[in-house]
Amino acid sequence: MRVAKGRTEDCNRAQAHVRLNQARAFLDVAELVESEENDLSTEQVSAALAVLAGIAAADAACCAALGSRSRGQDHRQALVLVAQAGSDGKAMSRALSQLLDLKDNAHYGMVFVSPGQVKKAVRQARILVAGASKLLTDQS
Repeated sequence: MRVAKGRTEDCNRAQAHVRLNQARAFLDVAELVESEENDLSTEQVSAALAVLAGIAAADAACCAALGSRSRGQDHRQALVLVAQAGSDGKAMSRALSQLLDLKDNAHYGMVFVSPGQVKKAVRQARILVAGASKLLTDQS
């Protein structure tokens, strides 16, 4: 097993379930907001929630598969850990990377997120939530 660079924190399956439930809630709301057709700000909110869903799902996957999660200031430090989280780890790491590319603009930006970026963000969050769910189901 490769060792990730950056700070990590030990975690367990119970904590993985908590983070997965949070990820699902963020994703559910992201999808709900994405379906709203009132103004451009909802697209930014949906993208921001998709990013939060992906980060929470990445934590869940790492806790389930590795017993630790990234706790560094830079979320990108988690990419190495997520890639090691089971057979879907590399796909989850790519999905997280794409979400993190959008994070600053979605959370703090003054430029609106495009509808295409929102759809992609929600799709990437789904990949992470599904991967984490699979890890927790396979190990039950």
